[in-house]
Amino acid sequence: MKKNLFSLVIVMFVCAFFLISCSSDKGPADLAIKAAETAVNATKAEAVKLVPDQVKALEDSLAAAKEKFVKGEYKAALTEATALAGKAKEVLAAAKVKKEELTKKWTEISQELPKMIEDVQGKVDVLSKAKKLPKTLTKEKFEEAKAGLASVKDEWTKAQESFKNGSFNDAITVATSVKDKTMKVMESLGMSNPLAK
Repeated sequence: MKKNLFSLVIVMFVCAFFLISCSSDKGPADLAIKAAETAVNATKAEAVKLVPDQVKALEDSLAAAKEKFVKGEYKAALTEATALAGKAKEVLAAAKVKKEELTKKWTEISQELPKMIEDVQGKVDVLSKAKKLPKTLTKEKFEEAKAGLASVKDEWTKAQESFKNGSFNDAITVATSVKDKTMKVMESLGMSNPLAK
């Protein structure tokens, strides 16, 4: 009887100790998750348009830490949530590098493209006033070129708006497409490519 009582006391002591140690991790884990959430949200606002995949990975890690917390795995939740602050800094650094890279690309395109569009517009104006189109240019091809020019101008405006709104990836994608289309219009009008060395 004494032995059973002693065993019961030991079991209760172990359970109490386990509960105390678990609950002692619960508070810090909760705080760490809240801090991680703040860091992830701040990073997301800054980096989601630049490095969406890395932001997604960050959000997944936060969700995993929260899940562990809910399951009562406070120590693991604390470890993962604490690591998230460092990961968030890395994502922000990657976003900064990406922004610099895209801004450089944008600067190059935005220096070339308006001049190309202006040259095409000039050629279209001259040909519109001419009594006769060159032999190499049919009326249909000329109409296509004019429609192409209108489309290019419209898309270039959209690319500029995207860049102003911080959607750098979208802006570069659209601007690159606009550049290709402009070069095709130039070719159809028999113009030399000003970017060809």
